[in-house]
Amino acid sequence: MPNNNLERAQTLVEALPYIQKFEGKIVVIKYGGNAMISPELFGAVIEDIILLQLVGIRPVLVHGGGPEINEMLDRLGIESRFVNGLRYTDAETMDVVQGILCGKVNKDLVSTIVRKGGSAIGLCGLDGKLFEATRMDKGDGEDYGFVGDIVNVNPEVVLQSIDDGHIPVVATVAYGIDGASAYNVNADTAAAQLAAALGAEKLILLTNTRGVLQEYGNEDSLIKVIRANEIDDLRKKNIVAGGMIPKVECCADAIAAGVARTHILDGRIPHSILIEMLTDEGAGTMIY
Repeated sequence: MPNNNLERAQTLVEALPYIQKFEGKIVVIKYGGNAMISPELFGAVIEDIILLQLVGIRPVLVHGGGPEINEMLDRLGIESRFVNGLRYTDAETMDVVQGILCGKVNKDLVSTIVRKGGSAIGLCGLDGKLFEATRMDKGDGEDYGFVGDIVNVNPEVVLQSIDDGHIPVVATVAYGIDGASAYNVNADTAAAQLAAALGAEKLILLTNTRGVLQEYGNEDSLIKVIRANEIDDLRKKNIVAGGMIPKVECCADAIAAGVARTHILDGRIPHSILIEMLTDEGAGTMIY
């Protein structure tokens, strides 16, 4: 038992300078993937976020909800269709997306935070026109339906929630400024743009891999630190490839907009947020 107590004390001592460094700073965390499916991981993420707030850091939680959306579409007999990796969103699907993200998933997260002793408020991109978007047009002739590109972020409602002592929990549905009532937007992109608009210290993307890997499939080849000016070279070498490309691009965009540090973390590791933020070792890839 004494050894365990000593280890706990050493952990707290190691965390102290990080807590002091980040006190009062905003950290935007994009939550999704396996961390939303596993009850154990779900609980660990919520505990991490509450602890960050308790030590004076100001977390903002941005979430998707793909598995829940798929489940509801299946239940309603609506086919899920993807175009170039994006969910085709017709009017019927958009109703489901909005209902699941802004309703069920968002409020479940808020209630869990409150039940575990935190204070949270649920928001979506429609509130205060937090995310303003237009219909996506990639110039490829494809119709993506009600999928939007965020063209403006109005962070006042989030900042007010933080100042009031709440953890903002943000669903990624955007206000359409070109006639549509709402758009489905990419959660990673929304988190990156929100982090920039808030002047956040950090952007954290939880995903289903260790981070950026030197060798595809070899999780022991984790690249722990990447400078933004190294990204192009890593893409040419096919190290940043596939589904990792948009995540790294989101990090690069956030850095270009003034976010000091960005992180791609393995959401399958319990308490990966705390390990990355408050320990010397870290838990994923930091891009800065």
